Amino acid sequence: MNRRYLVRRLAQLPLTVAAILLAGFLLIHLAPGDPVVALAGQSGDAEYYAYLRAKFGLDKPLPTQLVIYAGNVLSGDLGTSYVLGRPVAEAIAERLPATVLLTGSALVLSTVVGISLGIYGARRHGRWPDTAVNLTALTVYAAPVFLIGQLVILGLALGAGWFPVEGMTDARSSVTGLPRLLDIAHHLALPALALTSQEVAAVARLSRVGLLDELRQDHIRTARAKGVAEGVVVRKHALRRALLPVVTVLGGRVGHLVAGAVIVEAVFGWPGLGRLLVTAMQNRDGPIVLGVFLLVAVTVVVANLLTDLLYSWLDPRVRYG
Repeated sequence: MNRRYLVRRLAQLPLTVAAILLAGFLLIHLAPGDPVVALAGQSGDAEYYAYLRAKFGLDKPLPTQLVIYAGNVLSGDLGTSYVLGRPVAEAIAERLPATVLLTGSALVLSTVVGISLGIYGARRHGRWPDTAVNLTALTVYAAPVFLIGQLVILGLALGAGWFPVEGMTDARSSVTGLPRLLDIAHHLALPALALTSQEVAAVARLSRVGLLDELRQDHIRTARAKGVAEGVVVRKHALRRALLPVVTVLGGRVGHLVAGAVIVEAVFGWPGLGRLLVTAMQNRDGPIVLGVFLLVAVTVVVANLLTDLLYSWLDPRVRYG
């Protein structure tokens, strides 16, 4: 990737973020419903409604609200939650580590396990292990995340009793250090499994198809003709370029994982941004919704930029103008 392209992409980031902020702000403020009524209830009097609108700046024209909000965002202020009565940045920062842990674990697991299964299937192309991997991946990919979550709860938590049903830690325990980390890992297992399942299936299928295509290339035949071991042929000659389809969708996978995390966190009672977002949407808490939306959108934009960088590193023939 040349330096001029990188500079141009970095220069586009502020414009992209500004467009995201504008779209999110308009979607939230033009949606049906009144946040003041949601906060104060249907029985509030007009004077109290007016007080709340003035308190949160909702009595100003929409363009004025947008300018004020954009200025606050530039200074690092995401506003104040209508319901929680505390800064949005503070509420998000409190929940962010749990979501990063969940989505980060799912991203790593899906990449490692998915690529491994793709390699396993491709090296046994046309035989029953390849068919089994392919059919299993297709079945899991077609299953909704909430269904997978319910199945693992019924089978591994309630049925076998191997894992806790919800939460991030045992509320009755006050352990610290390594025992606490092990407790978190124990609670993380099922949510991560539910969130990872579809991603593993997608990565396995992509890496399998890419590797099969690469193994048919002339340079692979040449390596085999020279007597290079099959494992070396796959790892050193085929795998790097076969991973390009996986890298291509990396930015989209980040957004998909975050979207799936909202459902998974609700199913498993995981105390992350997903539960915060669901609660905020139910209560028409616009600042929280917009803050989470902005954070996720910027994360996806940055992930796409990093995807381009990784793509050019895996295949030096790729040049961005």
